[in-house]
Amino acid sequence: MTRRIPPGPDEEDKDMARRRERYGEFYEGDFGLSELSGRVHASKGPPPDLPTVLGLAADVAGLGEGEGAVELGTDLGLLLDSAVPDEALRTVWRAATGGRFDPAGHGADFRGWLRRLAELYPARARERTPRHWSLLPPPVIEEADLREDVVAEIRASAAEGGAFVAPPFAGLPGALESIAREADADLALRLLLRVLKVRRIAVGKAQYDRLMALDERLAYPGPLVYDDLAVRWPPVDPTRRDAEGDFGLTALASRFAGPWHAHTPREILALAVADDETGQTPGSAAAVLLQDALRLLESPLPTAVIVTLWAAASERGYDIERAGADGGEWLRTIAAACRDHLAEVAPDHRPGTLPVRTEHSGAVQDLLRELTPELARRTVSPHARPLPGAVAADAVARVVTEVDPELGLRLLVRLLAVLAVPLTEERYARFRTLGERFGYGAWHVSEALEPLVRSD
Repeated sequence: MTRRIPPGPDEEDKDMARRRERYGEFYEGDFGLSELSGRVHASKGPPPDLPTVLGLAADVAGLGEGEGAVELGTDLGLLLDSAVPDEALRTVWRAATGGRFDPAGHGADFRGWLRRLAELYPARARERTPRHWSLLPPPVIEEADLREDVVAEIRASAAEGGAFVAPPFAGLPGALESIAREADADLALRLLLRVLKVRRIAVGKAQYDRLMALDERLAYPGPLVYDDLAVRWPPVDPTRRDAEGDFGLTALASRFAGPWHAHTPREILALAVADDETGQTPGSAAAVLLQDALRLLESPLPTAVIVTLWAAASERGYDIERAGADGGEWLRTIAAACRDHLAEVAPDHRPGTLPVRTEHSGAVQDLLRELTPELARRTVSPHARPLPGAVAADAVARVVTEVDPELGLRLLVRLLAVLAVPLTEERYARFRTLGERFGYGAWHVSEALEPLVRSD
């Protein structure tokens, strides 16, 4: 019995690398037995009876247009075929369901109940591919490594003590380890996550990052880990660059690009302010955006230059002058939205402008100087009040020298993407290096500039 894609004749050792499904192609969140335990816990009213639980199992089997039965049947088969003791299985199930349904209270031993479910949902091969099948191949997992990594997370949670090892679940860590070693590490990980969520056990940021790395490795749907998981986040710190992509004013401006939006400007601003990435402390997006707004507001730049910067970065998707505001007023609107959000999600954060890093100013200026002739041959939004590229480049240059080289680099990256300026591989490498020095995320520069690289 295996949830893995069937091994070839040379893959009989359970410690060997195996291909697994890309679960994120089928499901939007949890699946299989761990999803069933979550639904039992979340059921309304008194503890559910057996018919109610069987109805919940049918709902889980129906996920992914019926493919949920594959994972549910596989999970059941893995446990039934394993050497995990019945009491260990019962301990994990009771913890994962918050004690809402215990088969022993309905005249069945735990394995007998699993067999009843398995008769309804036997292990079977998948009958279809997902509607939007990824071009990525199924992940290849080193099974022994996965088991050890999952066991390490079980032990990390146990080391925290508290509700994870408190009665009546004192044997929970060992029971989960037994499932990881004797049945399947993937299933043990999902059940661990379910226990953490049900018992409201917070994990530290380091453990959260490790769990998200396992999420990516197993090609889970992203929410499977982070939905409802309590995390002990570090304080908001606008100098910490833990976003994978663009951030701050340039990320906000990119939301306005294009001729049509489903939201008003205020609604778009509200979405951007709250758009923390899954690995960020809540309030991080607002904090870095507020830094950009404050730097520009406190700078000597005239409002006309700020209007130019916004027009270039947003591709004139939102013309603040036509909306009856000047550059300063728009920045104050942004700052107010950031402060309001921070007051709600990070009330202890005390925003203010931080010291500017100037050590890379010369490198940013060199790149801008070299690219200005190419920028000058282009215009931003030629069909709506054309903005000459040279004017936009001059505004970015003033940011580099008079405000903040790092913000200037982000604006230059954005301007190059807006104007589709071709780059040599050498210049692209210099942008990548500067991005690394400023602590940018893995795909910040590459997403914007890699499509512009020309090898000739």
